[in-house]
Amino acid sequence: MIGTVSYKYALRSLHGHTRRTILSVIGVGVGCAMGLVATSWITGGGDMEIRAATGSGAGHLRIVPAQWPESRENSLRLTDWQKALAVVEARSDVRAVAVRARASGLLAFGNRTAGVEMVGVTPAGEEASNRIVRKAHIEGRYLRADDAGAVVIGRTLADRLDVELDDDLLVTLSGRDDISRAMLTVVGILETGSREIDGAVCHVTLDELNRITGFEGPGEIAILLDDNRHIDRARDELAQAVPEGNTVITWREVSPEIATGVAADRMFTRLLIGIVVIVVLLGIASAQLTAVLERRREFGVLTALGMKGRQIVSLLMIEAVVIGLGGAGVTLLVGGPVSYWLATSGVNITRMMGNDLSMGGVLIDPVMYGSFGAWVVWYAVGVSIVSTLGATAYPAWRAARTDPAQAMRVV
Repeated sequence: MIGTVSYKYALRSLHGHTRRTILSVIGVGVGCAMGLVATSWITGGGDMEIRAATGSGAGHLRIVPAQWPESRENSLRLTDWQKALAVVEARSDVRAVAVRARASGLLAFGNRTAGVEMVGVTPAGEEASNRIVRKAHIEGRYLRADDAGAVVIGRTLADRLDVELDDDLLVTLSGRDDISRAMLTVVGILETGSREIDGAVCHVTLDELNRITGFEGPGEIAILLDDNRHIDRARDELAQAVPEGNTVITWREVSPEIATGVAADRMFTRLLIGIVVIVVLLGIASAQLTAVLERRREFGVLTALGMKGRQIVSLLMIEAVVIGLGGAGVTLLVGGPVSYWLATSGVNITRMMGNDLSMGGVLIDPVMYGSFGAWVVWYAVGVSIVSTLGATAYPAWRAARTDPAQAMRVV
């Protein structure tokens, strides 16, 4: 009964002070809308960085020899890699798989040389999982599964060596027992628009790399999942299934610099949400405290009629929840369309970053999209209500301590 009376009285009070209520709702809504748009943009940017890192060769997960995370030695090879690959391919949540090996070496053409990390790939898997290969312009062609003595290099590397299609390169690699050499024909020149990436691309087939170096099998299996939200669960499951001597790591361990950037963005997002809540809280607290001081006589009468302090607090908290819900509506009305536009149309970042869209060997999308989904509604409702309840706590405490005699005293 008391709760019903408090609810009806709270609505009556809000209706009786329409201008103050509307201004409070707008203040909450606009403040939270700014936070919503910023959160959508920053979250979308973090997701883009993850997609870029995982899709540029790192994969969401990677199966590597157990010693690799500490040594990062290219000569290490997987144990029973066929079984490990079968375990991966049996999973329904895997989108693409790339099997690779790497070797450090030197390319030479005439009197020109360039140091490279040569990557031995399975062409079909690489084209399916590596956006650097899939999205690049290739003069000539990419590798085929049966290619022998063929190499694909980046445009920057080709310019440095002054080579063209069908030129033969002398390749010197660190082999299993000794330094190994071979002649490879350039069948493709890959161009992404990033000088950094184009200066590092040097691909041959996995069989060709192993033939030159004398090693057997791949050194890594890169895995792209359907949903990056399930990375940790998939890692734990694969870690139990892969043959002993191998380990499963995530993209964070493969690309720690990008993982650090994503973590920093998420921390900034949380800080931003906190700032929005504090700003809204202070604004509403000021308005609510002013309202409480204006209503001292009203609270004095209610106290004199027998209303307890906790009931007055409950009354003001109901008002706060109603204002918070109204603020959530304004947040969705103002911030929702902007967040949706960011998520669907995006912003072309080449105007800010230029055409060289690379970071740490990762190819970045030219258009950055925000994040949008059901979380927008929960964000608007949660932040708005938490802000208004927090802002009302101190004014409600002051109202509950109202002395009826002093409140009704005529000044």
